[in-house]
Amino acid sequence: MANKYLLFFLLIASATFAQQKDSLVEKKSSSNLSNLVELRDQLDDYFNDPNFSNATWGVIVKSLKTGEVLYRRNADKLFIPASNMKLFTSAAALVLLGSEFMYETNIFGSGDLEKGVLKGDLIIQGSGDPTISNRFDEGYPTKIFERWADTLKAKGIWVVSGNLLGDDSYFDHVGIGKGWLSDYESEWFAPPSGALSFNDNCIEVKIEPSIVNFPAKVSLIPYTKYFSTTGKITTVSDSVESRISVKRLRGTNQIEISGVISQNSKPVLEDVSVTDPTAYFMTMVKEVFERKGIVIQGHTGSLSTSEKIVMTDDLTPLYVHKSVPLKKIIKELNKNSNNFYGEQILKTIGLEIYNYGTVENGVKACQEIFSSMGINTDNMIMADGSGLSRLDLVTPRQIINLLTYMHKNDEFTKFYESLPIAGVDGTLIDRMKRTSAENNVRAKAGYSNNVSSLSGYLKTAGGEMLAFSMIVNNYLAPSSLVKYLEDNVCQRLVNFNRN
Repeated sequence: MANKYLLFFLLIASATFAQQKDSLVEKKSSSNLSNLVELRDQLDDYFNDPNFSNATWGVIVKSLKTGEVLYRRNADKLFIPASNMKLFTSAAALVLLGSEFMYETNIFGSGDLEKGVLKGDLIIQGSGDPTISNRFDEGYPTKIFERWADTLKAKGIWVVSGNLLGDDSYFDHVGIGKGWLSDYESEWFAPPSGALSFNDNCIEVKIEPSIVNFPAKVSLIPYTKYFSTTGKITTVSDSVESRISVKRLRGTNQIEISGVISQNSKPVLEDVSVTDPTAYFMTMVKEVFERKGIVIQGHTGSLSTSEKIVMTDDLTPLYVHKSVPLKKIIKELNKNSNNFYGEQILKTIGLEIYNYGTVENGVKACQEIFSSMGINTDNMIMADGSGLSRLDLVTPRQIINLLTYMHKNDEFTKFYESLPIAGVDGTLIDRMKRTSAENNVRAKAGYSNNVSSLSGYLKTAGGEMLAFSMIVNNYLAPSSLVKYLEDNVCQRLVNFNRN
């Protein structure tokens, strides 16, 4: 009898426990749904801000843990992405080229070496390396060229009886991207691309005050005779605010300067882009070589425009310069939103996949890998690699598909590490500071006239990894307000917890 009662009580207890467990699951599921509804309502409030009533927001937030889309708004509409286009360029480069890919710049000789004299031409063959500067090599921008000169002298070359020629044939000569504004021509953020490129194809103008009413001191970094300056900047008393204009005259090597600088002002640094990357590169090489004691008896120019026919098969390899690996180059591209790097990398993809560095070849190769990401390439336009072009068009869902694909890819760590960290570095160094999103959000920001974008990854309070993309086009509100809204959305997502 006792056993019968015991069995009865065990059955009752088991049934009660099951009911309680089911109730807890229902409450948890209800809580999850409630939290998600609340999140969506709050995000709606952000994006319905009346300051953006005439603008269009495109947003999508996806859980990389469950695959669930937590929020969407105009997810399949096309938007100008600005620098969010660099996400496409960098992802394609990592997948197609690999994070350890390195550029090579070759130096050849076309004649015999006799008693310190190279009886022929010295030829430098470029493959689009964007890093020939002091960005990855501390010191003066020409430090790399100085090492080249030291290497040649160590090989016994002190005189080149022929010409110093640049071989830029791996890239086309279309330096400016499709859809770039003509106003960009001399701007530092829109330099032309080129197989031979130096110092981001820019020159820095340094302006220092002198005595009141006297001209300011103007110098070029690095120093070169390739550029000349016209106009003047006058030193004025501290009571007058500095007003300085520096621009390169269209299609020339003349830099026009004007304005005034306060007497106790710190030196002002202004960058302008070059018009002919190969000529700039080769002029700098010649000037550095001659300062280091190597005499160039012939002229300096490009192999493609040289009247003399050089048989490239008969050249003698003298030196190979290798760049830092792509994983470091991609960091510069994304963290500092370097437009020049974006264009160089896109053409490099075209060179490596289709043997010629053009935007068209780069885009064609990228489209093939985008298709494997689940991106309909017939429903997007990739006009350049940087996002400077007003012709670029993508959807937020395409960005999310790319971010999702990269999250599962072997190169994800390098891709993730290349993105700016909120409140820590890159273009997000001053954003989301002293918030829960600081040192959490990893995202690429984009900005152009009436365009703003922010896309990347973050981890929620519940430890869930989310991919997100926000793009707004045609807004007239202050850009600071756009960033404020984007940052608040990121903070809300970081604080999201399903439980």
